[in-house]
Amino acid sequence: MWTLPNLLSLMRLFLVPVLLGLAWVGKGAAFFWVLVGSLGTDALDGYLARRMNQLTELGARLDSWADLTTWLVLPLCGWWLRPAALMAELPWLAAGLGGYVASVLVGWWKFRRLIAYHTWGAKALSWLAGAAVLVFFAGGPGWVLRALTPFVLLSALEEVAITLVLPRWQANVPTLWHAWLLRRNGVELTAGSSAAPAPHADPP
Repeated sequence: MWTLPNLLSLMRLFLVPVLLGLAWVGKGAAFFWVLVGSLGTDALDGYLARRMNQLTELGARLDSWADLTTWLVLPLCGWWLRPAALMAELPWLAAGLGGYVASVLVGWWKFRRLIAYHTWGAKALSWLAGAAVLVFFAGGPGWVLRALTPFVLLSALEEVAITLVLPRWQANVPTLWHAWLLRRNGVELTAGSSAAPAPHADPP
């Protein structure tokens, strides 16, 4: 459990109440830099897990819980720190957040546990979303949240489709195509491995 990638994910979990507290008391500058640190650990833990060959099911689940809790509290933090700017983008924000939560709920309904696919689309989205929220909390325009919404919905739709296709819970499924190959070929993966198809998975 006590690998460096897992510790970084745990740290991101512990930063969630810190973010809430700073936003509640109106410490916008401190909140911004703690958010930078939180998003930095999000980018670093997966990279280190792959680099150090420490991909595990526990690590995937910790990372997913840290992502979920962080992204769910950010709208509330935005309400406390920049209420007018947030209200102007509320319909778009609600649509994106609704899609994200829906993908999580569908996964929980089918597998009774938090999904941890870490798809390529979700990884690209994490960079876009990280940049957008940093711009927003730095005092930038609110429309960056609006521009992010279509990408959030596309990523959520792919994760819902992966959940419906997979016969059982599986961490680290890069794309819907990989999920389909897993279902078609009955490929079993070790915990925390990427869902890459075998070179000769098709029957002769």
